[in-house]
Amino acid sequence: MVKNSFISIISQEQEEKEENKGSAEFQVFSFTNKIRRLTSHLELHKKDFLSQRGLQIILGKRQRLLAYLSKKNRVRYKKLIGQLDIREPKTR
Repeated sequence: MVKNSFISIISQEQEEKEENKGSAEFQVFSFTNKIRRLTSHLELHKKDFLSQRGLQIILGKRQRLLAYLSKKNRVRYKKLIGQLDIREPKTR
């Protein structure tokens, strides 16, 4: 798991680029932050099924964005995966 200091460094880089909030990289970054927050919440509250559903929805959105980014620009995709410490999804 990525430490909070690393996340804050990446968020500072992203905040400097205010005009890029619609970019795929920024969206994946924000989804990753939400996923990490929800995961830590679900460790404490195991029976919170609405949060589990929300987590599944966000995971699907991030997966689709990562698939799009890998098709469009493989270099940016690899860089983003490395920065956020996300495993590359298995291909079918």
